[in-house]
Amino acid sequence: MYQTLTFLHSQTRWLVLLSLTYAIYRSFKGYQSQRKFTKTDDSVRHWTASIAHIQLIIGMIFYLKSPVIKYFWKNVNEATASFEHLFFGLIHITLMITAIIIITIGSALAKRKLSDKEKFKTIGIWFSIALMIIFIAIPWPFSPFVNRPYFR
Repeated sequence: MYQTLTFLHSQTRWLVLLSLTYAIYRSFKGYQSQRKFTKTDDSVRHWTASIAHIQLIIGMIFYLKSPVIKYFWKNVNEATASFEHLFFGLIHITLMITAIIIITIGSALAKRKLSDKEKFKTIGIWFSIALMIIFIAIPWPFSPFVNRPYFR
């Protein structure tokens, strides 16, 4: 099960990044061109948040099953000396939950805005902030802190 969760969590990351990037692109294009907020725009907003929530569920299950995390919580004092354990035990999960909360708030606020321009602006701002946090929290292969391969 752990290997399956590792694979799913790694692959779903790309769906989250693609959907966020696409939603941000559409929001800024819509805002700049002052076009109407269409049903497609609303679907992109909705599915981006849904994909992020699915990734959160996979990540939470992965977190609870991970031997790295189990070690971290059983040996907190020793584990915090290792940045890798600290990263996955606290930093990664905290930043990712924060990003998902920001996506959720941005999606909910955009849904309630009255003008199309405000909907685009809200999605653009909130989703961009979440994307920046996610980029920081992903253990990229080039990261000097903690790294994992692009695909697992």
